[in-house]
Amino acid sequence: MSSSSTPSLPATLPFEELAEAIKGRRSDYGHISGLQLDRFAPGEAWSSLPYRPVFVGDTETGVLHGGVVTAMLDESCGMAVQLALDGTRAIATLDLRIDYQKPATPGLDIKAHSVCYRTTRSIAFVRSTAYQESEDDPVATATACFMIGANRTNMLADRRMDSRSIPTLEAPEDPDGPFARSPFARCLGIRVNDDGTLTMPFSPKIIGNPILPAIHGGMTGAFLETTAIIGVAHELGAAAPPKPIGLTINYLRSGRALDSFANVSIVKQGRRIVAFEARAWQDDADKPIATAFGHFMLRPTPGSDEE
Repeated sequence: MSSSSTPSLPATLPFEELAEAIKGRRSDYGHISGLQLDRFAPGEAWSSLPYRPVFVGDTETGVLHGGVVTAMLDESCGMAVQLALDGTRAIATLDLRIDYQKPATPGLDIKAHSVCYRTTRSIAFVRSTAYQESEDDPVATATACFMIGANRTNMLADRRMDSRSIPTLEAPEDPDGPFARSPFARCLGIRVNDDGTLTMPFSPKIIGNPILPAIHGGMTGAFLETTAIIGVAHELGAAAPPKPIGLTINYLRSGRALDSFANVSIVKQGRRIVAFEARAWQDDADKPIATAFGHFMLRPTPGSDEE
């Protein structure tokens, strides 16, 4: 749909109508994942994501994939930004920093409380907390910057996704593949290439803005994190995947309706901590759509003194 055919909203949308529009017209992935806006206030959003087995990152522990938390926080922060505005302008994530406080308890829903604490003419600043039973005991915390008036689209004026066309989040079995223990990575269709890069094929379920269409920023973040985990573990010959500590994602270009590719390099390696940098691109490796810098904690080798 072109921007010229998108129905326009009033110059200022009444707040209750704005909140209802956000509830019904979220990103495609947000809608498919089951993310809900539970409560709202000006510039403030409380959301929840029901637990689903497909969100698991490691079936041996049952812990959710970090990318699921990243995608939820990205979208929840976006809700808070929209609730601080008037509903007439498109927004886009510029950068998102995630600090993982502890693994999510398997089987429990994830909740998030996001606050847009400042807006300028062009930029919105947000902080968010993801938790399960208590906000005082977070699973992860995030800070983000969003661009206001990022493009000419307006998702809040577009029609809600037709329920008959909603894709499903399914993880095909692949017992011998590199993601045998990661349903969410299999759900995204991520595969490892012979040259060590990874590919995330484009699919309708990873769309954020359906009007452009553009890949959900959280999905790009999930892809970068997966690339880093696989690449670092392979480079170091680690028996177990490293544990994410923190991740900062910089969004450089819109992820279009194309396959995405990514690689990772180790910036610094310590005895327990590894710093890495990952980058994702589409049709031109010299024009990345996003980069990520972060730290992993290496898991002790069985039988070592650190166990």
